[in-house]
Amino acid sequence: MGEAIRKIDTIDVRPTFTQADADALNARFAGVDALAMLRVLFAEDILGRTAVVSSFGTESAVLLHLVAAADPTMPVVFVDTLKMFPETLAYRDTLIAAFGIRNSWTVEPDPAAIAAQDEKGLRWSYDPDGCCDIRKVEPLARAKHGLDSWISGRKAFQSSTRQNIARFEVEDGRLKINPLGDWVKADLDAYFARHDLPRHPLEAEGYPSIGCQPCTSKVQPGEDPRAGRWR
Repeated sequence: MGEAIRKIDTIDVRPTFTQADADALNARFAGVDALAMLRVLFAEDILGRTAVVSSFGTESAVLLHLVAAADPTMPVVFVDTLKMFPETLAYRDTLIAAFGIRNSWTVEPDPAAIAAQDEKGLRWSYDPDGCCDIRKVEPLARAKHGLDSWISGRKAFQSSTRQNIARFEVEDGRLKINPLGDWVKADLDAYFARHDLPRHPLEAEGYPSIGCQPCTSKVQPGEDPRAGRWR
């Protein structure tokens, strides 16, 4: 396991991708299998400095398995908010070992920010957005600093705000790759079964979507799978 990323340089010198770049890549890889696409992207060094950002949640194994099959040296970054379920941390270690991922990193909140703004660790209970800013948003921005692109596990079916996700997007000049953007739940389940991938230990207990422990609850039958997040 790589050391936690704590500091970044003040200069962020990197190429800037444009919407035209994303459009060209979307056209080139339209209908191409996700694994085949990743192999070409990595082999041709199209993405520049890149990494996978993974939550190691209930669906994360699919993307990580695909990336590891394409290039097991591809960096994988995990944002540990220091409020994660122990089962998530154990699942992270399980997948890294099972898939032969060789370059994994953990980024944590800035200790000074925690000391100044969430000393008692209870900010989630009265200011969840502020808690996310400290524990997730800032560390994620730090993790992406210096990258030309990053690979996300987003999928359009997960919520009404994620409709028609393109495989390639531009975000703050970085290329954002969504290899599973057009996958549906049945595709994920079939992939899990075909490759006998490990499941998150909390999924069977009623947690189809998992984030920080204080802000994640079980989902009742018939509810949206993400209803247990920030309830």
